[in-house]
Order: sequence, then structure tokens, then C-alpha cells
Amino acid sequence: MNHRTKHPGSDELLAKVEKFNNNKIPQTNGHLHTPFSFSAFDSIEQAIKLAADQHLKVIGINDFNTIKGYQDWNEACSRYRLLPLFNIEMIGLNRDDQAGNIKVNDPSNPGRTYISGKGLTTGPLPKEVNDWLEQALKSNNRQSEQMTALLNRQLLRCEAPFRLNFEQVKEKLTKGQVRERHLAKALRIETETSYKRLEDQSAFYKRLTGKDIAPLDAAFVENILRGSLLKAGGPAFIQEDEEAFASVETIRDLILKAKGLPTYPFLGNVLEGNCTDFENNLPVTIKKLKSRGFYSAEFITTRNTLDYLESAAQQLWNNGFLVTLGTEHNTPAMEPLVPMAKDNTPISDKLQEINVKSVCILLAHQYLIENTEEGWLDKNTGLPRLEERERFIRIGWGIINRE
Repeated sequence: MNHRTKHPGSDELLAKVEKFNNNKIPQTNGHLHTPFSFSAFDSIEQAIKLAADQHLKVIGINDFNTIKGYQDWNEACSRYRLLPLFNIEMIGLNRDDQAGNIKVNDPSNPGRTYISGKGLTTGPLPKEVNDWLEQALKSNNRQSEQMTALLNRQLLRCEAPFRLNFEQVKEKLTKGQVRERHLAKALRIETETSYKRLEDQSAFYKRLTGKDIAPLDAAFVENILRGSLLKAGGPAFIQEDEEAFASVETIRDLILKAKGLPTYPFLGNVLEGNCTDFENNLPVTIKKLKSRGFYSAEFITTRNTLDYLESAAQQLWNNGFLVTLGTEHNTPAMEPLVPMAKDNTPISDKLQEINVKSVCILLAHQYLIENTEEGWLDKNTGLPRLEERERFIRIGWGIINRE
């Protein structure tokens, strides 16, 4: 799959491109999940159509531990004349942070670190990367199957007229990767099938979870079921094997082998206005990220206040980081695809400028690595090519304005 052959060489792009124009900045979303992991969307087609309807120009797939949606994403973007970004989300463990009880960007588990890879190749992946992803899928599904068995014990205890079948859940509700949210969705669907009246559904949920759940909103019900039954402390929770977690360094190296940019997703000031231990002093965080080989960052903007986003993005950009914005959409709730800050606050022009310039660099990186040229990171040092930042922005801007 190569969607970039329609673009001319980089020299021709540079010769024809307009200067970056703050008055023509497009809407972008650099982080969306699809049904290949878990998503608010029923299909990739639905996600891309909604993005087009909401006037986005650049849209990034960012599934958990899989790139299997890339082909469909590329084809749908082509149909709707959107520009695709090809990303991935993974989890690594920093054992020093874990030993020091330092929470990074998982607010519940010290040392556990969510990591994105941005701008991966759409060509064949190295065997090492493919093997790791396949093993991660098997491990995930094994854990989910164990959770299903524990859920069925609870259903038996509650005298439910149904049980969950793991293989049927995988076949009907997923693209091969079964997550906790799929199990919660399957449980809601089976409950609604077995109990037609809302009051009977509520009574059953009370027996199952001990909580009063008004079954009026599917996303709300699924979130309560997941939190009550499948998360830590719940009767169907399965503790992940900490020894099975790859190190942050391993995840970073896998992303680099896939020609992507290791990217740190900030949790930000989501914890009652505060940040995690790792993020609470941004200048120190920036130094630590650089020491770990990260020169790209992203924000799921609805978590954070606009003031925080503006300040953090500017500091990161000034220190040579790419800074992109996304919405994730990895819950059942269908929210707008245009990134906004907390409380539906529109993104400011300055924040949008940093985001779009970063997206331009990502587009240029994707384009260049598929045309046998060097991407954003120096292949020898792993450092960003900051001396060429304006060139990369111009190439990406040229790609945006050719569409």
C-alpha cells in the first residue's frame, strides 16, 4: 500500500507550495481509534465520513497494538479526499518509575507508560515488529477470554438467562482484538435481548453490580459495567502480568523500526486540575522525555483546560517537540471529531498553529520515508532534524494544499 505516489518529488512540492498561512489552517485530528481496537465508530467508513462532514482535512488512525486498519483507513480517506496519518498506540513499562511509585501517563499504575508511534510506514513491517504485535494480540485475547469466564460465573450467580461466548463476541463485535469494552458492550446487548423492559434491565444490573443503573444511554451503561466488573477490584478483573510488559525502550525501538516517531501522550491536568508525578514539572518532564528518546508529544484535548494546553504545547514546541492534538474516541460515546479543550472550549489559533505545523511535519515524514528519503529523525542519531523544520513544514503544507 502506497498512497503517496500521487504526490510529486519533494523538490517539485517545495517549488510550488505557498507559504504557510495562518488564515488557512485546516482542522485535523491526529488520534482516533477504530473497530480494529475499540471505538465509538461502527466502521472506519463511518469515522472518515463523519470527519469529512465535520470539515477535517487530516485524520490519524491510532489503534492499540495493531496496524490492521491501515488499508481500510487509506481507502476511505481517498474516497472522502482526506489526508491520512498512520499511527499506533502501545504500552511500555519503565521499571525505575515503577519502583519509585512514579505515575507517568497511566493514573493508576506507576511506571506504566502509554506510547504512540506517529507516521509509521505503510509498507511491510520488519519481522520483529510483526511478531511482537501478533504476540501482543494473543496475550490480550487470552486475558479477555479469562475475563469472559469470570463474567459468566457472575451471570450464573445472578441467575441470568444467558452467558457470554468469547468466540461469538470476537466474531460479531471486533476485528479480532477483544478488549474490556467489547465485553461490556456484549453484556449490555445480551441484557437488552433478555430483558425487554427497562425496569427489568435495571433490576438485573442491580443484582450484577450492586449499583443503580438507568439503562437509557448505552455508553453510560457500558462504562458502569466495565468499571464495576472488569476493572481492578471487580469480580471479572484479571491482573496483567507485569513481567510480560515490554520496556519503554523496547516499544520505542519497535516504533523506530517501523519508521515511525515515538510519541509521548500527555495525560495533562486531568486529575482535578493536577498532573501526574512524571508530568507535574514540565521542564523536567521535557528533559526526561529527551533522555528516553522522545521528541514528539500529543494531547487528547478534551481532558485538559485550554490554558494548560497552550502553555504546555508552546514549551514543547520551543524545545523541538512535535505537538499534535486528537480526541481518541476509544469509548462508546460519540463526541465531535474536531479537537476541543475541556468543557467544549475551542482550540486557540496559537495552539492550532503548533498542531498543524506538527501535522505538516508528520505528513512530510510519511511522504519522505515512502519515497526512500530520510524522515524527521536522523537515522544515525535518532534526533529530530530541527535545522530542516521549515522545509518539512513546507512539504507537509504542500501536500495539504494539493488535495
